[in-house]
Amino acid sequence: MRGLTISAHGGLDQIEYRTDLPKPEPRRGEIRVRVKAAALNHLDLFVVAGMPGVKITPPWILGADATGVVDAIGDLHGISDNNLKVGDSVIVNPGLSDHTCEYCQAGEHSLCVNFKLLGEHAPGTLAEYIVIPARNAREIPKHTPVEQAAAFTLSTLTAWRMVVTRARVRKTDNVLIWGIGGGVALAALEIVRTIGATSWVTSHSDEKLALARGLGAEHVINYATTTDVGKEIRARTLKRGVDVVFDTVGEASWAQSLGALGRRGRLVTCGATSGPIVQMDVRRLFWNQWDIMGSTMGNDAEFDAVTSEFHAGHLMPLVDSVFDISQGRQAFERLASGQQFGKIVVRIPD
Repeated sequence: MRGLTISAHGGLDQIEYRTDLPKPEPRRGEIRVRVKAAALNHLDLFVVAGMPGVKITPPWILGADATGVVDAIGDLHGISDNNLKVGDSVIVNPGLSDHTCEYCQAGEHSLCVNFKLLGEHAPGTLAEYIVIPARNAREIPKHTPVEQAAAFTLSTLTAWRMVVTRARVRKTDNVLIWGIGGGVALAALEIVRTIGATSWVTSHSDEKLALARGLGAEHVINYATTTDVGKEIRARTLKRGVDVVFDTVGEASWAQSLGALGRRGRLVTCGATSGPIVQMDVRRLFWNQWDIMGSTMGNDAEFDAVTSEFHAGHLMPLVDSVFDISQGRQAFERLASGQQFGKIVVRIPD
């Protein structure tokens, strides 16, 4: 079986394309998927470099997003009722929950005490075949372009929970989205645009900002040429600020995000690409009555919701580039460069 693996943490030189991996077999409650394409996420770079508390067993298969065709089915009696059949085209939810803990029982599967992610805590999707719980797959139309299907789930599910469930964005809101060009940011922009709220986006690239305008972003800010994004937004809004901030950057952007946030504002974070340690003046927190929220992936109901949007042809992800799995390291280099606008997809041809 073909796949992209690492045997040790380090630089991108650790990524190895292999053709001798064992083909996994589904157990009770599981299905096997012949992967047609998988997409990269910034998480994959963290896994290659190494993350605190995360241990890998070589050869470790990378990747979280995937689409493919159901190839084999284990015994699903009493476990899954999604009626999947061999030959069905599916998208994959990378979040693994035990469905038994108190949070899962309450319908909050991404808060599961044993929550795991494919590629980070369990073998990933950048392989010819993967075995996953049947609950983690949803059928999609067979004619769906595999590149967009592969790029859909992680970013869109994450953005949906941030925008719809956590921040509860309304049509009257002004919303700041950091780092337009990344998968979550682009998905958030599309959801915000669909709601009808006013969007503000940032990037270090004028070219990306121009592309974002073409996607409906009303206000753009180049943070590389702006001293302070928060102060810039305050100036443009006559000191009011924005209602919602989506910050996936962390350490480098946190103070500016708070500076942009108006009274009763909501800040939602799902990442820390620049670093995990942030500071804030708690007096501003209670005085302005802010809500500071974390968000990770989504629950089964949210997975159903975004899948329904996908079936309807909505929230289709932008694809930046496509690589053959044998060119996997080049795909990772493209991601690490930060030049992409949209998702980077890896095809696994027959």
